[in-house]
Amino acid sequence: GCQLAGGTLAGPQTPPSGLPGALLAVSAQLSACRTILRLFDDVAMLSHSCSYGLGPEDEDALVRALSVLCNLANQLYYPCEHLAWAADVGIVRVRSQRWWTLSTAFWAFALLLSILRSLRVLFQLRGKLRQHKCTSLARNRKEVKAQVKAEVLSILADAADLSNAIHWLPPGFLWAGRFPPWLVGLLGTVSSLIGIYQALRRGNSEA
Repeated sequence: GCQLAGGTLAGPQTPPSGLPGALLAVSAQLSACRTILRLFDDVAMLSHSCSYGLGPEDEDALVRALSVLCNLANQLYYPCEHLAWAADVGIVRVRSQRWWTLSTAFWAFALLLSILRSLRVLFQLRGKLRQHKCTSLARNRKEVKAQVKAEVLSILADAADLSNAIHWLPPGFLWAGRFPPWLVGLLGTVSSLIGIYQALRRGNSEA
């Protein structure tokens, strides 16, 4: 939100000053804070990957394969980012930019796999909707439509994050480095709002 507001208010002004500059500075500090907090996420990610394993046997084989690869890419993302951060603050003596690029590439790859997985699930749900249309089971149709909505939102959030991930890759690859700050903020805000909405929906359904 700070990135979006600061970039919008700053316009073409370079470097931004006043309120826009302050908002962008807050955004940078929050981003650095999130990087440090992710230092403690490896075990949680490993627990998730181990609990999923190769996926349930009754699940679609392609969905399982995409999920396993996505978990692997996410698992590799964390140590690469940790090493890049450690290099920036002087803990280790390596070139941080190489590790930032590698961590971003793993993140982008995981997002792409997640999008492909959601598209596969949507294809399967479409078949279920046709089946329930024939059997006229209103409750089942409602549940499937809710799943479709969740997958579509996941695709939108992942697509927004993937766009930013490509932007943060080295210049020369697709649109890397070409986004203005307000667009980076807009995509991040869209992804965050979708994530908050999904978390609230999950909380309500569990309750």
